[in-house]
Amino acid sequence: MSYRYIGNKTRLLPVLMDSFREAVNDGATVADIMCGTASVSEALRENEYRVIASDMMTFAAHHARVRLLLSEPPKFTETGLKGYSDVLEHLNRLDPVEGVFFKEYSPDGSPANGGDPRKYFSSENAGMIDAITAKLNQWHTEEVISPLENSLLRHDLVLAANRVANIAGTYGHHRSKWGKSAQSSLEMRPTQILNGHRTDHIVHQGSAETVAPLVKADLCYIDPPYMKRQYAANYHIIETIARGDTPEAVGVSGLRPWRDQYSDFCSKVKIRDAFRAIFNGAECDQFMISYSEDGLLSEEQLLELFSEVGSVTLKKIPFSRFRSNAGGQGGTVIEYLFHIKR
Repeated sequence: MSYRYIGNKTRLLPVLMDSFREAVNDGATVADIMCGTASVSEALRENEYRVIASDMMTFAAHHARVRLLLSEPPKFTETGLKGYSDVLEHLNRLDPVEGVFFKEYSPDGSPANGGDPRKYFSSENAGMIDAITAKLNQWHTEEVISPLENSLLRHDLVLAANRVANIAGTYGHHRSKWGKSAQSSLEMRPTQILNGHRTDHIVHQGSAETVAPLVKADLCYIDPPYMKRQYAANYHIIETIARGDTPEAVGVSGLRPWRDQYSDFCSKVKIRDAFRAIFNGAECDQFMISYSEDGLLSEEQLLELFSEVGSVTLKKIPFSRFRSNAGGQGGTVIEYLFHIKR
């Protein structure tokens, strides 16, 4: 599974896993409480750790459930279809419908706010997102699919939509011209399920500060936003796909109302207290925190804050900057990995 996601740690996994192994024993419980696409959580599972994963975003929770809780494709018995591949084939053969995605995010749509049509998806692909979402909502409401089956199919739909989205990097706005991939047809593809590893993991959804009191772990990994850029605004489209709801589409970009998922880690005023809420809430003696020299707080400010908790060590890793488009900043940035022991 891959898509461009701000702060994605896939390329840092070898360094992270080595650091986790140095800190805790084999089979330890590790919390990944801002798990994003759950790439770190899945790597922890592959290395036989027990994982407590959480994130504020619905799509991230779906990704985490798929990457942690499944060891084989579900049977989808209640659908009357012949398993996972048959379900995907059924969904891919649905006729497009003119729902919220067609109306709000396609060139042939008519946004409710009276603005110009948006070009996030071709009209055909937007109609397919609407059709598949309607079917998943029906199945979920009628309990034809289990919660875990629901998460797998929402996960697959997010990935399918992402492959054909007419965006430069995030969903903050669509491209003015159609990219090549955006002209392809949306297709639900099977996810490769990780088997042969433990599945006694836990997935929560909520802000890290509110989830922290639920966490009892040997190590807690924290990968917060570094900048003022809010994930809920930049990934509003796939959050709507993951929820299967029909929010008001606000402004030129058609943003869903997202303030309920505002992160205090994107605020210079609130970030210190947000960190403290995790440290005070989690039953955990060790923390590892990823951060960046480009972030809201400096190395010195972070060391001062983390020293309130215990002894702090720091690794510095050269890393390529996230670029949302071809004209982005690019270059190399120093990624920090702080290790706190109470």
